[in-house]
Amino acid sequence: MKRLFSTLALAGCLSLNAGAQEAPTETELPLEDLRLFADVFNQVRSAYVDEVDDRELLEDAIRGLLNGLDPHSAFLDASSYDHLQTNTTGEFGGLGLEVGMENGFVKVISPIDDSPAQRADIRAGDLIIELDDKPVKGMSLQEAVDAMRGRKGTKIVLTVVREGVNAPFDITLTRDIITVASVRSKTLEPGFGYIRIAQFQTKTANDFRRELDKLKRSNQPLKGLVLDLRNNPGGLLQSSIELADIFLNEGTIVYTEGRIPSSKTIFEASATEPADDTPLVVLINGGSASASEIVAGALQDHKRALIAGTQSFGKGSVQTVLPLSRDRAIKITTARYYTPNGRSIQAQGISPDIVLERARVQTLGQGDEVTEADLHGHLTRADGNESSSSTRRKVEGGNSLAEDDNQLFEALNLLKGIYLMGERVRPKG
Repeated sequence: MKRLFSTLALAGCLSLNAGAQEAPTETELPLEDLRLFADVFNQVRSAYVDEVDDRELLEDAIRGLLNGLDPHSAFLDASSYDHLQTNTTGEFGGLGLEVGMENGFVKVISPIDDSPAQRADIRAGDLIIELDDKPVKGMSLQEAVDAMRGRKGTKIVLTVVREGVNAPFDITLTRDIITVASVRSKTLEPGFGYIRIAQFQTKTANDFRRELDKLKRSNQPLKGLVLDLRNNPGGLLQSSIELADIFLNEGTIVYTEGRIPSSKTIFEASATEPADDTPLVVLINGGSASASEIVAGALQDHKRALIAGTQSFGKGSVQTVLPLSRDRAIKITTARYYTPNGRSIQAQGISPDIVLERARVQTLGQGDEVTEADLHGHLTRADGNESSSSTRRKVEGGNSLAEDDNQLFEALNLLKGIYLMGERVRPKG
């Protein structure tokens, strides 16, 4: 059965390795330092005011070793390892947050679609500084994640720091069963489709093909497609490669480099079937991380799509899970990944071709626009009927796309321009 990293924990490209760790052998073990560690361990056992459990001491030492590397490396005890081995189709009680650590606080990478976190308007970039009035500072990432999990219906208070807001504020959320739906689609206008990928899971590429075929059947022809990767925190590396391969005939999709031999890999597009040539605009933002950045970077470098939105998150590393025993493991960063043109995404992200900031669009109130029919003494229509003035016209159908999602509205306009001008972006080959 396929397993992947739990969606409430760190989001990113993950590799699962059931074998032994490959380690560089050019340096010898620091025996003197290991003896020092053993001395400290014995001193703590014998001199600390309370009796301590040997296993807990060792696990805490290992945590410190891993936590000192980077925000994405961690020791997985029995509970954490069990969380990691959640099925891609699994459900869990939680808030629906993809999170990492920054300066000792929990940083929101993105909320999961249709989750308590999204409904409460928690945003990418928010810093969580307290959980139920308990400071996050000093917690490991997994400890914070465990605190946010819980039974459906139970409540938790998050204290949040947000850019642009003067003071921290509290948000009360009710835990719910989180089901991650990877792919969904809709027709924006006749001939123009939309596919949203929330996370890269095992079956994402197959689900995407199915939704794309559905759009093509209902829109003949399909003149353009918006691929929405906003607030997509990543997922499985292989899944992102399979997705990019749908639109590319040849060439590199992504390559990885690290110290162990297995971390140096080039992933190429396959030529088993013709690439899809539907004109494509990809939407990204600050919540687009890791696997979603791989897709955006590959399509951008191959000039296969226009990338629109705002700068992506900038997580350009791969984590490998290395089992230590039946119920414990370490998750360690083993490689950086690079776009086909050799760009490192780490701490930099993908820059969009066209910057589209998210905006709040408000409709002008009735009567704000003046037309000929509003002018005193205006001519009547030739048939003698009175034209309705702007003050009497009514807006039907509620909010428009421009009001609800200006970035998606502008992406649709870009597709229309590409189609009308005949400047379709096609795959190479």
